[in-house]
Amino acid sequence: MKEKSRKVKMKRSVGDYAISVITYIVYALFALVCAYPFYYIFVNTISANDLSDKGKILFWPQGVHFTNYVNAIQIPGLLQAAKISVARTFIGTALTVLMAAFLGYMFTRETMWKRKLWYRFIILTMYFNAGIIPWYITMRNLHLTNNFLAYVLPALVSPFNVILVKTYVESTPRELQDAAEIDGAGTLRVFASVVLPIIKPILATVAIFTAVGQWNSFQDTLLLMTDTKLHTLQFVLYQYINQANSLASLLTSNAGSDAIQQALSTAQTATSVRMTVTIIVVTPILLVYPFFQRFFVKGIMIGAVKG
Repeated sequence: MKEKSRKVKMKRSVGDYAISVITYIVYALFALVCAYPFYYIFVNTISANDLSDKGKILFWPQGVHFTNYVNAIQIPGLLQAAKISVARTFIGTALTVLMAAFLGYMFTRETMWKRKLWYRFIILTMYFNAGIIPWYITMRNLHLTNNFLAYVLPALVSPFNVILVKTYVESTPRELQDAAEIDGAGTLRVFASVVLPIIKPILATVAIFTAVGQWNSFQDTLLLMTDTKLHTLQFVLYQYINQANSLASLLTSNAGSDAIQQALSTAQTATSVRMTVTIIVVTPILLVYPFFQRFFVKGIMIGAVKG
């Protein structure tokens, strides 16, 4: 006679249900606090600019329109700047992740010449910063002014990323590398065929950090790029925000004719410009995160266990 499997149901007390309800409520409120600022900014971009400027848009949009986005898209040089931002993000992220992966792997190999010395030398760069002026002089001497490589080369080696990858590699089974070496695989072969496939979580973590940094950076453009063809999206929109603030100041001043003030009153406000620019800048990088989310938590937790 076959035995029938019985499902054992755990009896939950009233206290357990209360704790579960409280937990759900707390996390729901926390999610709302995190999501509301983005929602607030978005509804202000599609609402009447005068109401948005007065702070009257809190939950529901009023006077819905998409003129702000149309005007933002028509900013001179925006398309070229977007191409530069996308290019520096993809190229810079790919090369930085590759360098972090290779250096992190090499610092775990005992056969590397003076590996502890080089590892400590790289770590020291985390604690010392010469400042903007010496940095600018160095970049100028390297002929990286008005050069796209200025967006990529200085960020190739990040000590923090190297530490994360090194720690993650040390947490993986060493026997996999030993087996590949017994079969005759060299250092590069082991790195490409054995190490890279098993450290994808930490590489995804490094990729997120690097991509966000590359996408949001505009100081290097401000200091190094006078050629408008190399301006990034963030820098162009930063200039546009400053222009909007100037228009708002002109509107509130007493100087100027009535015709000028009437024309400015129908234009975009500084608030609407800031809101629209924020959505344009933040949305692309937010769309990238879901693709790496399943690797992110695992990578950052394992990579931070020991240094």
